[in-house]
Amino acid sequence: MKNLFFKIFGTITLMTLLCCVDGREFDAPKNNCTTDILANITFTELDSLVQDDVIQIQEDLVLEGYVISSDRAGNFFGVLYLQDALSNPSKGLQLEVDVRESHLLFPVGSKVMIKLKDLYLGKRGSTFRIGSVFSSFGNLSIGRLPRGKVFDHLFVSCDGEGSPEPLVTTISEIDSLPSSILVQLENVEFAEEILGETYALAQEETQRLLLDCAENEIVLLNSGYADFQEEPLPETNGTLTAVLTRDGKSPQLVIRTLEDVDFTQERCPEIITEFTSNQIFISELADPDNNSSARFVELYNSAPEQLDLNLWTLHRYTNDNTEVSSIIDLSGLIIGAESTLVISPKAEEFELVYGFAPDLGVSTNSPADSNGDDNLELVDPFGTVIDVFGIIGEDGSGTDHEFEDGRAIRNSDITVGNSVYTFSEWIIFNDTGDAGTTKLPQNAPEDFTPGVRD
Repeated sequence: MKNLFFKIFGTITLMTLLCCVDGREFDAPKNNCTTDILANITFTELDSLVQDDVIQIQEDLVLEGYVISSDRAGNFFGVLYLQDALSNPSKGLQLEVDVRESHLLFPVGSKVMIKLKDLYLGKRGSTFRIGSVFSSFGNLSIGRLPRGKVFDHLFVSCDGEGSPEPLVTTISEIDSLPSSILVQLENVEFAEEILGETYALAQEETQRLLLDCAENEIVLLNSGYADFQEEPLPETNGTLTAVLTRDGKSPQLVIRTLEDVDFTQERCPEIITEFTSNQIFISELADPDNNSSARFVELYNSAPEQLDLNLWTLHRYTNDNTEVSSIIDLSGLIIGAESTLVISPKAEEFELVYGFAPDLGVSTNSPADSNGDDNLELVDPFGTVIDVFGIIGEDGSGTDHEFEDGRAIRNSDITVGNSVYTFSEWIIFNDTGDAGTTKLPQNAPEDFTPGVRD
C-alpha cells in the first residue's frame, strides 16, 4: 500500500512538472565565449583578396564581425550576415553555414571571430561570401560550411556584444551602399496592388514591392517557410529594418522577424501625375524650304507653373487621313512655366542648324516631321483634344493650313489651346500663298525661332 502511494505521488509530481514546463520560453543556451582569438584582417582587406574565381584561404587569418541576421522566424536559412561594426558599417558579408536555430548560438549583435584558413572566399555580384565549396558544371561555388566544421571556424567573442544600429537610408540611396549590412527605411509602404496579400506564398520565396512617398521602389524578399508567411501585409506606412542583400545588382531587403516592420502611420498621399490644361498649345511648326531635316514642332505653356506631360500625346493625321498616322508620347517631359518645348525628328541636324539641342528627339515620319500639308492634335492624358492645327480629313495643300516649305506661327496674343482650327490665330508662310496664307518660303535657321515665343 505504501509503495502504491509513492507510485501515485510520483506520477502526479511528474505530470505537474511536465505541465509547468510545457509552454515555457527557454532562454538561449549559454555559449562558451572566447577571449584568446584576435583579428588580424579587416573586411576591406579581405575584400581585396577576392578574385574572379572562388579561392581557398591558405593563411592563418582571423576576421571579426557582428551578427545582424537571425533565423528565429525562419526567414533566413543556412546563412549568417555579418557587418564590420555595430553602427555605421562600411562592409558586410554572407557566411554560409549548415546550422539550424543559429540564432541561439549566434544571436543578433554577437561579436564573432572567424578563423578563415581553409575556408573559401568569393563574390556574387557585390555580395561578399565565405563558406565551403561545391562544384557545378566544373565551376566552384560557395556553399554551406558543414555543421561539424562551423565550430572549428566560428567563435563568439566574450566582449563587444551589443545591439546593431541599422543604417538609416532611403530607397534612392540604396545603390550606393554595400551589401549585407543592416539598414532602416522610413516612410515606406507596400504597393497598393498587393494589399490584402500575405507576406509570402506557402513554401515559395516571394517578392513584395515596397514604395516610398516619391514612388521609388525596392523588393522585400520573404521565405514561404517563415513563421509570418501567412500574415497579411500591413496597409499602413512606417519604418522597416532589414538586411540589405542583392540579386546581381538588384537590391533586396530581408527582414528577420515582424518586429522589423513598424508600420503605424497613414499611407502616402496619392501622387497625381496626370494633369490637363488648356494653356499648353502648338506655337510653331516648321518645314524649312532649304532643309527638310530641320523640321520641328514647338509647344508652349502659357501658365505661371510648370506642367508634367505624363500621358500627353501629339497626333499626326497625314494628308486627308481621318485615322491617326503617328503619335509622339510626351510622358517623362515637363514643360516649364511660360516656356516652350521643342521636338525634332532629327535631333543632331536640328542642333547643327539652330545651335542648341531640342527638348525631345523623335523619329522621322512622326508628328514633328510634317511636310506642311498634315494635321496635328495635342491630346491630354484623359483623351481630350486640347489644341489642333488643320482640319482632320482635309489635305492641307492649297488650304489655309498649308505650311509646306514654310512656317506656321501662333499669334502672340493666343494664350490657350483651341480644339477647333481657327485660321485667324495663325500666321502661315508657304510656297503657294493660297487661301489667305503668305507666299514666302522660309529658310532655316534665319526664318525660324524654335524655343522662343514670338
